[in-house]
Amino acid sequence: MARRSGSGSSGRSTGRGATGKATPGAAPPDFGAPASGAKSRKRSGIPRWARWCTVLGAILMVASGGLLVTSEALLARYEGAVVQEDLFGDGAKVEAKSDIKGPLNILLVGIDPRNATTLPLADSVMIMHIPAGLDRGYLFSLPRDTLVDIPPFPKSGYRGGREKLNAAMSHGARVQGGGKPDRAKGFELLSNTISDYTGIKRFDAGAIVNFAGFKKIVDAIGGVTMYVDEAEVLSEHLQPNGKARPKRDCDNCAHPYYGPQARYTKGTHKFQGWQALDYVRQRYTVDGGDYGRQRHQQQFVKAMAQQVLSKNVMTDLPKLDKVLRAAGESLVFSGRGNSVADFGFALKGMRQDSITMIKLPGGGVNENGKYAGEALQPVAKDFFASIRNETTDAFIASHAELVNRDK
Repeated sequence: MARRSGSGSSGRSTGRGATGKATPGAAPPDFGAPASGAKSRKRSGIPRWARWCTVLGAILMVASGGLLVTSEALLARYEGAVVQEDLFGDGAKVEAKSDIKGPLNILLVGIDPRNATTLPLADSVMIMHIPAGLDRGYLFSLPRDTLVDIPPFPKSGYRGGREKLNAAMSHGARVQGGGKPDRAKGFELLSNTISDYTGIKRFDAGAIVNFAGFKKIVDAIGGVTMYVDEAEVLSEHLQPNGKARPKRDCDNCAHPYYGPQARYTKGTHKFQGWQALDYVRQRYTVDGGDYGRQRHQQQFVKAMAQQVLSKNVMTDLPKLDKVLRAAGESLVFSGRGNSVADFGFALKGMRQDSITMIKLPGGGVNENGKYAGEALQPVAKDFFASIRNETTDAFIASHAELVNRDK
């Protein structure tokens, strides 16, 4: 059942939930080759903890979303707006613990629901790995078309099967006997699937971000400035004025839309909400297809983190309030017993430049002569092992080619 956090969470003592389904220390399946004590003093300006929570907001963005707080009152307002659901199926198993300790793994999922009765698909899947020091993070994406083994899920009647990753959320959200899809159970099955695939046995927090709210957040901060790293990206869905392109009446058309297309050219641009959302959705005219789209989504997350920390947002309370309300409308959060504020305080050492974006290479897989999905290259398996073994810093230092640059 969904609930809204309204406590303000001044005490940061509740704890961590039950472990996931994967066996501790187990390796993931083979990857197919692609074919305190300080004196009290008066504070001025923006409280430091507000910036910590802002950084958490950047982490909780999946091509959208943001947490900005500059006072206890705004924190309570934000937490009262954020929907909290049991995304991991913990139920009553969550037990109070003293502190949030690293390392942490946070699962972020972006959805684009057409209506309340349509089964949700995981359009964007990102994971933030935060080493034990809690002062830096590695953000990486999994292609939504990754070919995976989805485990059985009795809660929805799903028997398991080998399919694309984004289908896991849909299978888990199905309600037996009919009814409105259950996004929390969809997230739970997706989390189980990713744990099996990567060997990451547990996610410490998770969030679902609705792409529809994404535009409101960008517009609330006055647009987002980011660098387009390709010569030209053409929109599959929108015209230059932001309106939808006409659609042909045809069955199974690969590209049913026609007419003028919104165009994004190489260089630095300030995007309105609809432009930013449209840009990070594109894959057909992007170098590398879905892998290119993942790169753009990560670049957007970093650009948003930098912008929301700027003084023109943090010190403009009316603008900040708009952002808080927009974020609250777009985000569903689970801290497995801990609140958004708890994580914000725990991550006090992080800054917007503490996030390293990781690109995992892969390619298409054909089965029986037909495209079946995507498979990551073996280096991804080694990267996942470094997360499990807490050696990610050293691994990335020796695999600099995996770092996704802004330009």
